[in-house]
Amino acid sequence: MADSTYTPPAVWKNVESGGKFASINRPTAGARETRELPRGEHPFQLYSLATPNGVKASIMLEELLEAGRDAEYDAYTINISEGEQFTSGFVGVNPNSKIPALLDLTGEEEVRVFESGAILLHLAEKFDTFLARDNRAEMLSWLFWQVGSAPFIGGGFGHFYHYAPEKYEYPINRYAMETKRLFDVADQRLGEARFLAGDEYSIADIASFGWFAALVEGSAYGDAKTFLSIDEYENVARWVGEIAARPAVKRGRIVAKTWGEVDEQLAERHSAADFEGKTLK
Repeated sequence: MADSTYTPPAVWKNVESGGKFASINRPTAGARETRELPRGEHPFQLYSLATPNGVKASIMLEELLEAGRDAEYDAYTINISEGEQFTSGFVGVNPNSKIPALLDLTGEEEVRVFESGAILLHLAEKFDTFLARDNRAEMLSWLFWQVGSAPFIGGGFGHFYHYAPEKYEYPINRYAMETKRLFDVADQRLGEARFLAGDEYSIADIASFGWFAALVEGSAYGDAKTFLSIDEYENVARWVGEIAARPAVKRGRIVAKTWGEVDEQLAERHSAADFEGKTLK
């Protein structure tokens, strides 16, 4: 059945269209209220939420700690449903008002890092870890593949299939096809290599894991796992399972998480002791 026809006006004007995030979405940038961000005592300050994009940063920091690097950090939840990404403090760290955002306080001057891929690359280069140096070009290619692909899965498929106030055939089919194509790209690659960059676990895997795991595990977008026949992608499932079993990944996935079972949430993280008593699946 064809969708209702929409004729765009000569000049677009913002009209609230409903949906989960309609009350906070606007076509303008910048702070909407003055509020400073909390700050702890550690060299890195992470402001995030445990979404597929947000867990990239917390998993990376936990992996660095697991590897013995001096990457201690404080993490604070940014509740994007309440518009906390539009406070003056957060906009000062990320003018694009998206999580995650990081403050690096290790030098004489503080450094802000925003966009999840940039955070991963910044930390990997700083600590010379998870860079797949024997296959750096391949690693960078898969890292940027993920950064460019995520909007098709989240803002594309996820939005129109699950969050949009009305369901339309064309956008759902368009982004379902693209999501399945991306899964096939990953599945074929992981059929020939243990990790995306080859034999070595790298930031390309950390970047991609959250998005693919959410669909493989069936935790994203209602019954999307069934709708997209995600079980077809056996190589992706093998890779997701291996990464999900890593201790640092288990910890990183609950940082800045404020939903689900209480023992699987960690709204703030200030030390390894914060994970005591938590369920790490």
